[in-house]
Amino acid sequence: MQELIGKLGPYSNIIFLVVIFAIFYFILIRPQQQQQKKRREMLAALQKGDRVVSIGGIHGVIKELTDDTVTLRVADNVNMKFARGGIERAITDEESV
Repeated sequence: MQELIGKLGPYSNIIFLVVIFAIFYFILIRPQQQQQKKRREMLAALQKGDRVVSIGGIHGVIKELTDDTVTLRVADNVNMKFARGGIERAITDEESV
């Protein structure tokens, strides 16, 4: 191993840094980017009548949608307005059973 490092000479530090960056990219950065993309797609796909959970844990049904806000019906005659980014997830039919 020392022979290989000796042959690489001044480039060994650069190669080491590239390898470390690649490890960080595939373990930390890439999965986070994929998760953010999935969240953006979920928020863009929201429709009136979808059941959702807010970041604060409030369950409701979407009554109105705009580009920036979501109005949820959380009980009879009780509507709450949230920022669109305040929606954590949409509840699918499989989850509600």
